[in-house]
Amino acid sequence: MHILLTRPLEDCSEMILRFKSLGHQVSHIPLISIEKVNYEEIEFADYGGIIFTSANAVRFLNLNNLDRNIKCFCVGNSTEKTARSLGFQNTIAAEGNVSNLKELILQTYELKDKNLLYISGEIISFDLDLELIKEGYGIKRLINYRVKHNQKFSENFVKDLKINVPDMVYVYSQNSAQSFLSFIKNYQFENLWMNTNLLCIGEKTSSILNEIKWKKIFLFSPGEEEFLLYKI
Repeated sequence: MHILLTRPLEDCSEMILRFKSLGHQVSHIPLISIEKVNYEEIEFADYGGIIFTSANAVRFLNLNNLDRNIKCFCVGNSTEKTARSLGFQNTIAAEGNVSNLKELILQTYELKDKNLLYISGEIISFDLDLELIKEGYGIKRLINYRVKHNQKFSENFVKDLKINVPDMVYVYSQNSAQSFLSFIKNYQFENLWMNTNLLCIGEKTSSILNEIKWKKIFLFSPGEEEFLLYKI
C-alpha cells in the first residue's frame, strides 16, 4: 500500500519507519512548517496547571523557571510523550481531541485551584480557553508558535506522485488541509484521487477537501493510524 503523510517530519518520522517496516511504501509531503512566536515572560508560579493541545506548543515553550512537576494536561499521547521527553512528570492525556481534553480538565481540576495556562498555536479549531471560562475556570492563553504554509515542492516528487498516486492520505489539521488543497490545485492533481482514501482528524478538516473526489473519507484520532491500515 502507498501511504502519503503530510505532517512536519519531526511529527511523523517514527510513523514513516513503522509503516515501512510493515512493508508499505511511504511518501512524505511537509505541507506546513512551524515557527516560534515570541511571547511575554510568564510567571509560571501563578498557575496550577498547564494545557498543551499540540506537541509544538511544548517544543516552543521556554521551560526556564518552570516547575516540571506542574500538572500538565495533554490533548493526546503524542503530545504527552513530547512533554515527558522534556521533563514534565505530572502529565495526563486525553484521547486525541480537544473536546475530550475539556472533559478531562472538568473532571480532574478543581475550580478553587490556581488558574490554568493554555499554550497553543496562533490558529485553533476549538476555543478551549473560552469554553473553560464558561465553566468558571481562570485561564490564560499563550500563543507560542504559528503555522507557515509551504508553497514549493520538488518537481521530481510531484512527478512521482502523479505516476504513483497514494492509496491513503493522512491529514491532521485544517491548516494542512488548506495547504493540501492548494497543492492539488496548483499542480493539477484534481482528478487523480478517486481511488485514494482520505483520512482526516475532524469534520472541519475533511470539509476543506470535500470538493475533491475521493474513494472514501474517514475521520480518525491520533494513535489510530496503524489500526486504520487494516480496517480500510
